[in-house]
Parts: sequence; C-alpha cells; structure tokens
Amino acid sequence: MRKNHQPFWTKKLMDRWEQFYIQHFFSKHFEHLGEHPMVVHPSTVNVHGAGISIGRFVHLLSTRQNPVSLSTWSGRGVQGDIKIGDHCLISPGTTISSAASITIGDNCMFAADCYISDSDWHGLYNRLRPFRCSKPIVLEDNVWLGHGAKVGKGITIGENSVVAAGSVVVKDVPPNTVVGGNPAKEIKKLNPNRRMLKREFMFRDSEHFLQMQEGLNRYVLGGNTIRGWIRHKLFPRKGD
Repeated sequence: MRKNHQPFWTKKLMDRWEQFYIQHFFSKHFEHLGEHPMVVHPSTVNVHGAGISIGRFVHLLSTRQNPVSLSTWSGRGVQGDIKIGDHCLISPGTTISSAASITIGDNCMFAADCYISDSDWHGLYNRLRPFRCSKPIVLEDNVWLGHGAKVGKGITIGENSVVAAGSVVVKDVPPNTVVGGNPAKEIKKLNPNRRMLKREFMFRDSEHFLQMQEGLNRYVLGGNTIRGWIRHKLFPRKGD
C-alpha cells in the first residue's frame, strides 16, 4: 500500500476508542500508567503479573502479528518488578520479562524485537523454577537498544549508551558508549559535552504536540472518502 486511504474522521473515531480502551481497560493491568500514554493497538499488548509501572508519555507500538509483552514472575520468595520511566518508546515485538527487577530510565528507546530478561528462568541444577538465577537490570536515562538487541540478567547500561542491532549484552555498558556484537563490545564513545536531543523535547508542550499530530493526520487523510476506502479494500488498483 502506497497510501493510507482511510478517511480522517474514521481515524479520529478509532483514536478516541483506543483512548477509551486505554483508560478503562488497558491501564488496569499496571501498578501505574502515567499521563498521555500513546499506545497503538493496546488490545494486542500482553501484560502479565504484578509490579509493572510506566511513566508519562510512553509511546508503545504493538501489532497482532508482533505484540509487545511485559511480564513479571511471582512465586515462593520471588516477585518480578518492571519500572519504565517517562517519554520512552517501545516498538513491536519487544519483550520485557522479570523475576527480580528491571528499571528503565527516562527517554529510553527500544527498536523492534528487543528482549530484556533479568532471569535465566531455570538454574543449571534446579530446572523447576527461577531459583538463584535472577539478577536486577538497570537501563539508565536515554539508552537506545537497536533492532533485536538482547540484554541479560545483572546488566547495567549507562546513560545515553547505544546497543547496536542484533547485539547480546552480557556485561555492563558504561555511560556514553556504543556497543555491538555477540557478546557486545565497545565500538565508540559518545561526547558527553555535545548537546543531545532527547524524546522529552517533543513533549515540552504536550497540547501543542497532540495538536500537531492531529493536524498531520488531517493533512494526510483529509481528502479521503468512505467510498474510496471501500474501493481500495475490495478492488485495489496499481498505485494504491
């Protein structure tokens, strides 16, 4: 599909339904869900377990084919915990699973299919439950994980650091460092004195940001009609 043929008013109606769904159903799965959550297809997000909190202005993208999954384990002497800060971006297919503690700072970004787990889930000798095989994970502010990146138990990734696509992180990453590979190794250092634009910049004036998003949708979809949308669905043409 080269163009979105959906009429603007139907998109606005669907957005209102999703906001209703988020407020009355989706938010009930969390210990805390901050203001202005932007969740695409919230009904496809898998949320399991207690102790999951998300801050303000989360941008969470999920699809039926590639859902986001957030889960914690509860058991004898074990309670997982996931805390996600403000202004974070979580892309389709990302899985975050905890049997101990996962703390994610503000402005963190997760590309598609990232995997973060603070547990091996089975010991080498006790393979019945996660016993003595879990260690907390900390991602400090403004960490960026590339597509398919994996972070293992007991890891701390420092502020502003970047994990390249497909990397497997098994050792701590210092602040302002780019790592890549399996196992991930340092590629380069970032200049901590250079000005860095973070996701929070988009939300300094939240009302203006929301108005801009609506204006963009109106511009892109404003000329579409129901008849054209149905025609595109049933009888697509070359160039649609």
